[in-house]
Amino acid sequence: MSQTKTKIPIKPSRLLAAMLAGAAVLLFGVGLAATRLHVSAMLGLSLRCIALLLLVPFALRRRSLLVWTFVAMLAGAELGVDAPHFASQTHFVGEIFLRLIRMIVAPLIFGGIVTGIAGHTELKSVGRVALKSIIFFEVVTTFGLLLGALAIDLTQAGAGVTLPDAAQAVAPIAHAEGWQQILLNIFPENIGKAVAENQILQVAVFALLFGTALALLPEPKRAPLFNVLQSLTETMFRLTKMIMVIAPIAAGAALAYTVGTMGLATLLPLGKLLITCYVALGIFLVVLALILLFARIPIGRFAAAVAEPAALGFATTSSEAALPLAMENMEEFGVPRWIVSFVIPTGYSFNMTGSSIYLSMAALFAAQVGGLHLSVMQQIVLLATLVLTSKGIAGVPRATLVILMAVASSFQIPAAAVLMLLGVDTLMDMGRTAMNVIGNCLAAAVVARWEGELTTPEVVAR
Repeated sequence: MSQTKTKIPIKPSRLLAAMLAGAAVLLFGVGLAATRLHVSAMLGLSLRCIALLLLVPFALRRRSLLVWTFVAMLAGAELGVDAPHFASQTHFVGEIFLRLIRMIVAPLIFGGIVTGIAGHTELKSVGRVALKSIIFFEVVTTFGLLLGALAIDLTQAGAGVTLPDAAQAVAPIAHAEGWQQILLNIFPENIGKAVAENQILQVAVFALLFGTALALLPEPKRAPLFNVLQSLTETMFRLTKMIMVIAPIAAGAALAYTVGTMGLATLLPLGKLLITCYVALGIFLVVLALILLFARIPIGRFAAAVAEPAALGFATTSSEAALPLAMENMEEFGVPRWIVSFVIPTGYSFNMTGSSIYLSMAALFAAQVGGLHLSVMQQIVLLATLVLTSKGIAGVPRATLVILMAVASSFQIPAAAVLMLLGVDTLMDMGRTAMNVIGNCLAAAVVARWEGELTTPEVVAR
């Protein structure tokens, strides 16, 4: 059943507001440049204040978390430039936010992985489709992790950044361990101890084993516990969204603290990281196009089918928001409903293509900022940890920060180095979320093609 899509005209007031916002951002940049180049401190201050005043009506009109985060970032940068002493005292705001994030890590990861596995017991009946889907998901996301790691290793965006002494407090670095000990530490001996010590990889391994065992139980015995865990997971998702409401304040405070203690030069590595991220995403788009060619799927029609859900994911920074439209468009593209209904929702737990690039890139960026030099073995273990712990969080805006904080603490990466990412996290989240949506739609099309079920006219007429 097709519906006629009508174009909604852009209101002149919204267009004017967008133009004013763009002018305000440009004005703010000119103000920063005036101060940085020592043209006139008063002129720079005046331009930045005018820019912020122009952005306030725009933010009040939109009432969007994305917009408020961006405005808070600019306000934080302004505070750091003109009131560095006060800005250096705002570190506690970010610490409160980080404590709230750490609080939800273990139950969120546990519930997400267990329900993701136990909820797909129909794998036995779906057969080949399930197996091909899971293999495709893991290969693509692992490639994304490797691409992100390679990109940040090449650009070294975090190298040369010096954190304040107060921000470098981390647990003492342990002595180098052999590969046997590293493998041994993956498996928990006490799940309570693993949670208390924030050993997130051990929590993930326990969740994998627990979820597998639960999936093997008969339905009557599995259902009660599964329902409880599903409710737990949904509750943790809701709690995550509640905590993310204060993300604009935390982002503004983090940028104020960073600029106030280290100066405007700190923003240059963040800009370099942002450029690195989008270049890596662009390269990954080329890889996805090659996969389409290999599977003999028409790229033009696929691009048209995923454009709207990808744009929705880009604007809302939530893959979940684009889910209904993505499923509808892929069914219209020619993927059977039963494949769409299995592959795309499963992909929201196992196929975070864009987030996988960001996670490895952000973790290694924070390590570079913290002055850490991870060995090849440590980077492999870090990537393996991200592969396991990045499941089940694609529907929550900026929830990759939850995973990043948990993994970083296990590798002695300073929390302040991770907190720096809040300054550009929202901008990177838009791109990685759009990539998540595209990756899930691609998986549905490729699996349908492999099964000979794709009814796209170009494929049928080949």
